[in-house]
Amino acid sequence: MLLGTWNLENLYRPGGEFGPRTEAAYRAKLTTLARVVGELDPTLLGVQEVGDPAALEDLAGTLDGDWHIVLSAHPDSRGIRVGFLSRLAPRTITDTNEFPVPLRPVQGDDDGEPVPRTGRGLLAVEAVVEGMTLSVAVCHLKSKLLTYPGGRFQPRNEGERARYGAYALYRRAAEATALRAVADDLLGGKGKERDVAVLGDLNDEVTAATTQILQGPPGSEIGTPGFDRPDRGDAARLWNIAPLIPEKRRFSRLHSGRPELIDHILVSHRLLGRVTGAGTGTPLQETPLPPVGDDPNARRDTPGSDHAPVWARTAP
Repeated sequence: MLLGTWNLENLYRPGGEFGPRTEAAYRAKLTTLARVVGELDPTLLGVQEVGDPAALEDLAGTLDGDWHIVLSAHPDSRGIRVGFLSRLAPRTITDTNEFPVPLRPVQGDDDGEPVPRTGRGLLAVEAVVEGMTLSVAVCHLKSKLLTYPGGRFQPRNEGERARYGAYALYRRAAEATALRAVADDLLGGKGKERDVAVLGDLNDEVTAATTQILQGPPGSEIGTPGFDRPDRGDAARLWNIAPLIPEKRRFSRLHSGRPELIDHILVSHRLLGRVTGAGTGTPLQETPLPPVGDDPNARRDTPGSDHAPVWARTAP
């Protein structure tokens, strides 16, 4: 089984405010995305930035074989949402954008009301594959890209940059906390017995505090002295598979020319024991990545995605 996550970068049909401006640009994007999905050949692929559900159906229609689509009912203000593209027939367990009680709303900008929920839904599904029941949650946490009043991508001064950087961090941390609550429900304190994965675009790297929230009890991360030592935390812990990715490919985006791994797969104790390999791009070949900057409109008519898929292969 191959489990993956991929930010499809503004997957809209043409003609709208955010999607490709021409049919030709749209078809080129679908062709490029389909080639990567075909090479990846995932059993279950978590996807982000689905702006138009019909566009994901178009993508599935270009692939060989039968594919199932499950999408969150909680898009953001641009209409983008998370979902799954799957060879299996998943059953939705959770689709929520609520902060867990007693987590309170967080400040999102200088003047508006506090933000009481996640920007995009957190979707969890269950499927039976190779004789095991697999529970997977997909997310797309608050972007590190800062947007300022009036739709600006550049601040008026450094004070404004600092404030809006803090607001984005507040939101991303709160969203990671909400996602951890979803993971707690999936694990049910039985991570040694349940095959659970949490994956998606976390918009932060492995050691970021927001990413660390998702791991649960610390102490036996991959590569640490405690990794092979069972303890009581194993039942609630999630392991980030990032250290299993070959170091030269341990990135999923190039931001201003700097490689960063911001797309992640975390797995339960039982599922970790089944992981036989991990990577970015596709198992067949490296996927070239375009460098991106702070203007998301610059790639509007560019085919493909500015993210590489991240994947983990598991044995039965």
